[in-house]
Amino acid sequence: MTDFSKTRDLFHLPEGMIYLDGNSLGPLPKSTAARVAQTVTEEWGAHLIGGWNDCNWMAAPKALGDRIGRLIGAEPGHTVIGDTLSIKVFQALAAAVTLNPDRRVILSDNGNFPSDLYMAQGLIRLLDRDYELRVVAPEEIEANISEEIAVTMITEVDYRTGRRHDMKALTQKAHDKGAIAVWDLAHSAGAFPVQLADCNADFAVGCTYKYLNAGPGAPAFIYVAPKHADTAEPALAGWLGHDAPFAFEQGYRPGQGIERMRVGTPPVIQMAALDAALTIWDQVDMQALRARSLALTDRFIAAVEASCPELTLATPRAHVMRGSQVSFHHPEGYAIMQALIARGVVGDFRAPDILRFGFTPLYTSDADVDMAAKILAEILDQRLWDTPEYKTRKAVT
Repeated sequence: MTDFSKTRDLFHLPEGMIYLDGNSLGPLPKSTAARVAQTVTEEWGAHLIGGWNDCNWMAAPKALGDRIGRLIGAEPGHTVIGDTLSIKVFQALAAAVTLNPDRRVILSDNGNFPSDLYMAQGLIRLLDRDYELRVVAPEEIEANISEEIAVTMITEVDYRTGRRHDMKALTQKAHDKGAIAVWDLAHSAGAFPVQLADCNADFAVGCTYKYLNAGPGAPAFIYVAPKHADTAEPALAGWLGHDAPFAFEQGYRPGQGIERMRVGTPPVIQMAALDAALTIWDQVDMQALRARSLALTDRFIAAVEASCPELTLATPRAHVMRGSQVSFHHPEGYAIMQALIARGVVGDFRAPDILRFGFTPLYTSDADVDMAAKILAEILDQRLWDTPEYKTRKAVT
């Protein structure tokens, strides 16, 4: 059983801050600075080009991928890191549509992160073969999976509300109708145990800068199921996805298995930060994490609803339908969140009216939850949010 009172001590958390935004950017693990410095001075500085071999830089994307794989229920050897999440979405979706060449509809929902939809729209323009991106409400996904669907592209947890899709049921429905299932785990990996293999998912992608705490700009990951590993066609045929990168052939030959989903040079310094973050995750019991997450979110919902009647809960009450965040609606949500941040309670805002709070058992305590709810109630009761300063939109909300 993981002792979450001890894992809290592994993070740098500014004095007086209650950080409820790890679902957007995780805090800094205390070990990260030294690990990154080691990579810069002892590896890059001392080995220079030799670091690719001497320091295992070239092998790191797959090794790190397997450590993430434990958290998402992936088979060993089928997850690799590199590039950004948008790139990995494009890779997974492009590979998926080629596995269903006689169909033309990609199904997603309007709770999907817009970047995923943009990637789908861009792919469709490139293919120029009458493809359609069909977007429905999250609750309507299952009913819209039919024999004309080529691929379902779904983010497991809605970034706005924290509503969680039933991965196993929707993947089964997709397969029953002959579709390929692609899952985005941006708000799942590190939030609760994911079971890709058990759910029979075809492809999955995700980021490492949110719950996994690898830092801003940290690399994304991609998973390909064993049944597709040697047949999935990499649309982005990068040199490190080649079967023999250092043969420098003029023509592309895809690598073996998950290696074909590598694209360009891996971000060595960012991988060092990810390595430090995963050292914490290597010791975490995912079932214990889930139980603690639900306890924290239940506690926050109860406290806020008891003291802030003008807020409307956007997050499902049912545990099975909830990720690890809590969201509330309010027409002045942006200003309220700015007032909260000024008081040391850091969450974020999502248009048009959502106050969003992430709960991460690795460093969030019961005391944090209680104090955050108390400060939120004071801000609402006294209308402390009602100032021009808090209503002025910043570049990042």
